[in-house]
Amino acid sequence: MTAETKPEKMNVPLLDLRRQWPQIREEALRRVVQVLDEQSCVLGPMVAELEQEIARHSGVPHAIGCASGTDAILLGLRALGVQKGEEVVTSPFTFFATAGATVNAGGRPVFVDIEPDSFNIDARRIEEALTPRTRVIMPVHLYGQCADMDAITAIAAKRGISVLEDAAQSLGAEDKGRRAGSMGDIGAYSFYPSKNLGGVGDGGMMVCRDAAIAERLRTLRTHGGKQRYFHDEVGWNSRLDSLQAAVLVVKLRHLDAWSEARRRNAAYYDEALAGIDGLRTPKALPGKRHIYNQYMVRSDRRDDLMKFLGERGVGTAIYYPLSLHEQECFRNLGYVRGQFPESERACRENLSLPVHPELTEAERDHVVRSVRAFHGAR
Repeated sequence: MTAETKPEKMNVPLLDLRRQWPQIREEALRRVVQVLDEQSCVLGPMVAELEQEIARHSGVPHAIGCASGTDAILLGLRALGVQKGEEVVTSPFTFFATAGATVNAGGRPVFVDIEPDSFNIDARRIEEALTPRTRVIMPVHLYGQCADMDAITAIAAKRGISVLEDAAQSLGAEDKGRRAGSMGDIGAYSFYPSKNLGGVGDGGMMVCRDAAIAERLRTLRTHGGKQRYFHDEVGWNSRLDSLQAAVLVVKLRHLDAWSEARRRNAAYYDEALAGIDGLRTPKALPGKRHIYNQYMVRSDRRDDLMKFLGERGVGTAIYYPLSLHEQECFRNLGYVRGQFPESERACRENLSLPVHPELTEAERDHVVRSVRAFHGAR
């Protein structure tokens, strides 16, 4: 291959947290050292401060830290009273933890197909999935955009069903001015490092408005006891550690600015990639503040596009390659291929492009040129 025919190449990582670190390094290290000097390593003052700040940011009175986003869902389902065999209605197009935590809580996932534009659960199909065994509806605010919460909460209220929001990817997203996680009975956040607010390891948070639910969540995360060595029920060891809180409380102050940077990058892509045959850019629905934890395009030739971009140094990822109803471990639920066509189609077509706040203009332009080159667009 001659120099003239070699593809234009620039290393554009899907996410590079090393670029974010200098912005917070000094204060984060100071707080980490404070934790080590005080040797208050589990829960403690740093976690309490983070809980207060997350509650304020989310517009709710209560926030309870836990060990992971997965545990936030698991403990939330148990706090809402899910018993063995009771049903949790949710999306098949999401990270495994949504349904995995449901099973570990004793529940049975019941899937409802997604909207093709938002990738979120199709609220119009929820009622047909409800049965007398339904205990919880669990919408997933996927990729940083809220599901149709007005419709979902109305259905739940009419049927006396609880709502747990899986907001793992959407801390700071909004639906008609309401923050993700604040609209149902419980909201679950994840602080996995790749999230828009990511720690330096695992971590999670549960938010709610009801004081009794908040107290139950605090009890469940500490082996089911309100007082050390005295246990009202069998709970879990799912406490957020102070080192994670030390970093997260610093990062939280930057979160809204980082989300706006993601939104600007997404808006640039929306305009620059519009009108390309075979490629669909994500749609931000009316009344939503989409914070683009991922920028997901849909392509009829997804795998070829991914390979083409990789040859030009552009980082990409598939979220997700297999719908949950087709996962081997959920075969016993009785679903078959073709039952949730929108979810299955999204698995074939979705591809994430770099959208992180530290993306440079030159990198963004390279991504656009590469995508357009693949499609023969000028």
